[in-house]
Amino acid sequence: MRVLVGGGTGFIGTALTGLLKARGHEVTLVSRRPGPARITWEDLAKSELPSCDAVVNLAGENILNPLRRWNEAFQKEVLSSRLETTEMLAKAISRAPQPPQAWVVVTGVAYYQPSLTAEYDENSPGGDFDFFSNLVTRWEAAARLPGDATRQVVVRSGVVLGPGGGAIGHMLLPFRLGLGGPIGSGHQFFPWIHIRDLAGILTHALEANHVQGVLNGVAPASTTTNAEFAQALGAALGRPAVIPVPSTVVQAVFGRERAIMLLEGQKVVPRRTLATGYQYSFPELGAALKEVVA
Repeated sequence: MRVLVGGGTGFIGTALTGLLKARGHEVTLVSRRPGPARITWEDLAKSELPSCDAVVNLAGENILNPLRRWNEAFQKEVLSSRLETTEMLAKAISRAPQPPQAWVVVTGVAYYQPSLTAEYDENSPGGDFDFFSNLVTRWEAAARLPGDATRQVVVRSGVVLGPGGGAIGHMLLPFRLGLGGPIGSGHQFFPWIHIRDLAGILTHALEANHVQGVLNGVAPASTTTNAEFAQALGAALGRPAVIPVPSTVVQAVFGRERAIMLLEGQKVVPRRTLATGYQYSFPELGAALKEVVA
């Protein structure tokens, strides 16, 4: 297939592009900078959708960038980097004389309300209780296409674990030094997925004609708590992981609203993802982390 990938130069995009090419697909990236096998967002806004069989959007400013203060300007960037790129691609698809067969968007499990007891699958309600859940609702609405000429899939991703980027990038140094540990109480759920499985689910969604609607992009063993995650990461590195990061520190670094993403969590299960026939490479946390830190 010829696949157009928005935001394909980042951590997830690089993994997805590699997998798609390995499976014989041709990839064109939509990015801010021009280059070979790329078009810019500016070009896309001015002209029509390049001829392709499928479109994926991964674009979005990193919400948990600790170098950015959580203020109105950054919130606007977080919103616009997701909504505007998604709207632009959705409009281009709906205007295309020969629309692509599939349109896949990655959003987040922030759609589901943090809870120490509730379990969420793809049919669970959510999307209306804070900045992040409302963002996911607006993001998924921006992706919706009229009619059914194109198969539409939304993957709500958990925390992505992989070598060389993602959430692990910020955590490795303190853990390697034996200074890692649970965040806040450690009781909160930590829905995670290995980068290879997120790329795998996206590829499965592009290739398998029966896949449509919402899929949870989390590992089937994602009933992991933050404390269990810290312990498993310590074990993978052969280091103790007992020094907790107090809630007050997390709030000071990320701001109160954004800190919720780390201090509270959701128990999310990939019921529909498994039902579509996707087979996980890393269903268990121990093996996933060993591969990440190898």
